Amino acid sequence: MIRSLLSIAGGEAGTLLRWNVAGLVVESVLMAIGFAFLVPLLGALLSGDTDGAWTWLGAMTVVLAIYAVVRYRTQMAGYRAAIGLGRGLFARLGDQIAQLPLGWFTADRVGDVGRLTSKGVIDVIGVPAHLLRPVVTAFVTPATLIAIMFLFDWRLALAALITAPVAALTYRWTGNVVQRTEHRTHSAGADAAGRIVEFAQSQAVLRAFGRAVEGHQLLDRALQEQRDAGRAQLAAALPGFSTFVLVVQFAFTIVLLFGTNMALGGTIGVPELIALLVLTVRYVEPLVVAADLGGALRISRNSLARMDTLLSTRPLAEPRQSATAKDATLGFQNVTFAYDDRAILSDVTFSVPANTMTALVGPSGSGKTTITRLFARFWDVNSGIVRVGGEDVRDYATEDLMAQLSLVFQDVYLFDGTIEENIRMGRPEATDEEVREAGRLARVDEIVERLPDGYATRVGEGGTSLSGGERQRVSIARAILKDAPIVLLDEATAALDPESEAAVQQALKALTKDRTLLVIAHRLRTVQAADQILVLEEGRIVERGTHHELLNLNGRYTDFWTERSRAKGWRLAD
Repeated sequence: MIRSLLSIAGGEAGTLLRWNVAGLVVESVLMAIGFAFLVPLLGALLSGDTDGAWTWLGAMTVVLAIYAVVRYRTQMAGYRAAIGLGRGLFARLGDQIAQLPLGWFTADRVGDVGRLTSKGVIDVIGVPAHLLRPVVTAFVTPATLIAIMFLFDWRLALAALITAPVAALTYRWTGNVVQRTEHRTHSAGADAAGRIVEFAQSQAVLRAFGRAVEGHQLLDRALQEQRDAGRAQLAAALPGFSTFVLVVQFAFTIVLLFGTNMALGGTIGVPELIALLVLTVRYVEPLVVAADLGGALRISRNSLARMDTLLSTRPLAEPRQSATAKDATLGFQNVTFAYDDRAILSDVTFSVPANTMTALVGPSGSGKTTITRLFARFWDVNSGIVRVGGEDVRDYATEDLMAQLSLVFQDVYLFDGTIEENIRMGRPEATDEEVREAGRLARVDEIVERLPDGYATRVGEGGTSLSGGERQRVSIARAILKDAPIVLLDEATAALDPESEAAVQQALKALTKDRTLLVIAHRLRTVQAADQILVLEEGRIVERGTHHELLNLNGRYTDFWTERSRAKGWRLAD
């Protein structure tokens, strides 16, 4: 555990942690020595040796005074180590998360990362701040006391020591049980946290159908699983904890019975027996405290292991020197890609000339979205080459690759800031005039005119205070401000009302003017206007050409066009 902490602490936090551990060991030894002086002190008092008692009391006072100084400095070192460790962990986790490929962030992992960077960090920094002292004391102080007891009476020391192996095995067993069950409680907690957020965000839909309370079964199941996981952990750990406490208390009972028998037999004096029983109490007490904190220590160890797994995840390789785009073209060359052993694309080859529009059409799951995300290097392909600007995407530094691309996907996410701040993310150094011009081109100015705070209006987490069409326009304004030569677009207007759709379409015209455009097409007008249409099915390009060329083939595209043309005329009956 300590080695793992040191491996991720580093710098000043690592130095403070080493001093903290060393100080805790010294502190625990001094505590044991201080209590050991009780044996001669009580012996002198009970035998009437006042001068000897004062001598031993003075010696004990000196040792405990040194102990108090060491404890204070160790405690402060622990707090400073915890603060430095927390600061370092947040920085390292943030840097690592920023380097991981976008495809790594699945829904499950996002929930785990959220829990890890909140409760997980608190668990870890609690180790030097609160857990190390009782844990180190629980092992060093009893060991020192047993060694001292051997100096006074080896028989009582051996009686106290005889239960130590059983206590150690029970402690390890209990810790392993907590460590195993904690994985379930962690997963249940992460899932419940995500479901609570989902429940809050979906209130409008739930209330519209009168199911705001009883309708969210996923949340109910997640909370029940969290409760059941907590109960299972408690039920699994309680027998081990109880057994450990009984074993430790049994050690004291053995010493008491054995010592009383020795005193009655005259082989040990009553003063020495009383003093050694006091030492035995000090031997037992920290062990009981350690049992109480052992579960918390194992939970912190699990959090530390998860952090180590995250920090050891290798980001996509970066080139020593980034490539420079030659033009605004896109291309796949014999690309094959599988995700989690599930084939997505198979031997796909195509090119998108500069300043042209290529439309991707095909059924759900055919690989359309994967193609756009491979251009943005969400993942690396299994084989083949993905080209942006005439260069392999693997030859670009991440920042240089993303500088060539503007991405507008269906799932628009706006940060909990103002409309202006969300637009300015496209190019932070842009002037206010450039931000306003991007907003005008994307028809955002029509939105801000209706709002009392204008561009300073906060959009809420995820942009929840805006409608779907308004969020799309803000995201398009962000892409316009970025002014990248290539646009990857998942045309998402099918779920918008006619007015919002018209506004978003006009915004898209401003975004795609004089740029290379790769679009996942849903609207017939977009498909018909494309310079090239790629028809995908089961991860392969089955047809390619212009609208008229593909219609003449009377194949898959013709079926697609016919189906969409019929659906276009559907109306709800009055």
